[in-house]
Amino acid sequence: MSENARPSVVVVGGGYAGFKVAKLLDDVADVTLVDKTDTFMHNVAAWRALVEPEWLERIFLPYRRLLARGRFVQDSVVEADGRRVRLASGQVLEPDYLVLATGSSYPFPAKIDEPDVGSARARARAAHEALAGSERVLLLGAGPAGLELAGEIKTTFPGKHVILADAASDILQGPFDDELRVELRKQLADLGVELRLGAALRGLPSVPPAVAGPVSVVTEAGEELTADVWFRCFGVVPRTDYLRGSLAAARDERGYVRVDERLRVAGHERVFAVGDIADADRKMAGFAGAQGELLAANLRALITGEGEQQDYERRPPVILVPLGPEGGAGYLPDYGGFVGREVTSQIKGQAMLLDMYTGHFDA
Repeated sequence: MSENARPSVVVVGGGYAGFKVAKLLDDVADVTLVDKTDTFMHNVAAWRALVEPEWLERIFLPYRRLLARGRFVQDSVVEADGRRVRLASGQVLEPDYLVLATGSSYPFPAKIDEPDVGSARARARAAHEALAGSERVLLLGAGPAGLELAGEIKTTFPGKHVILADAASDILQGPFDDELRVELRKQLADLGVELRLGAALRGLPSVPPAVAGPVSVVTEAGEELTADVWFRCFGVVPRTDYLRGSLAAARDERGYVRVDERLRVAGHERVFAVGDIADADRKMAGFAGAQGELLAANLRALITGEGEQQDYERRPPVILVPLGPEGGAGYLPDYGGFVGREVTSQIKGQAMLLDMYTGHFDA
């Protein structure tokens, strides 16, 4: 294949799925990666960076170091209709292959949408200062994010009073064995975290999350919960509002994009969706990365005519919930199911998987 014959691939969104597709096709296609920020954020380690701000120097990886031959465009996508992508700058892209990987939004500081790394770090440091200066901390949401944050805070600041509240009757809703929940509840109790489950709220605090201020909420039962700062640990929203025409019609009732076994958007041969916006699997960084790798391999086969395309197979339930660097538990089918603090610490808790991603940004 001559250089002039290289097909164009536009990847919209540089998260865990998008950057993988762009990186793995850089040598066989004319790749353009579009993202509204200038830097990939390894948000798996966001809570660690909140309690230990020195991590902020490590978890932001610049897109300019991702591609050796392709290009990175810092811009926001305004519209995508399957044939054309229009950016906020007015630029219009018409690729041979379009990959939608815009991911999901999630409350700060688990995800940070600042356009440049300097402002992102500054905002995260301000959140750290608000946390460090508090005595009582309220966390709303007892899913994986809330559990991890509770563990991080109590490990770094053992003297703080941490309240973890959720309307659900138990922690970690999802397809996991009770053995996992029992172990996590035990470790949270050992850390001194106050669990308030079955505590539906009449409303959210009037003070913004991650900002110091008198926090007060009232449960439906009439109990008042107070704190000096609070963090919102729920609220994943897929970023698909820019889709138009038949692409918009491919969304389900929750806003996720319907894809087939090859991760093609319903009704489209050359438009794909991966990661958090796709209905292919549960919304986890590891699954997003796996989708990105499979799609890149399939596109490479299409472009080069070598190899066979593969179907994406939905992964079995898997999760690791570190409670600080040394604690936590998880469920890993490859390890026989339930795993305790030692395996959780070795695989994730110590380095927060950072070494899995830094090597990609060395172009």
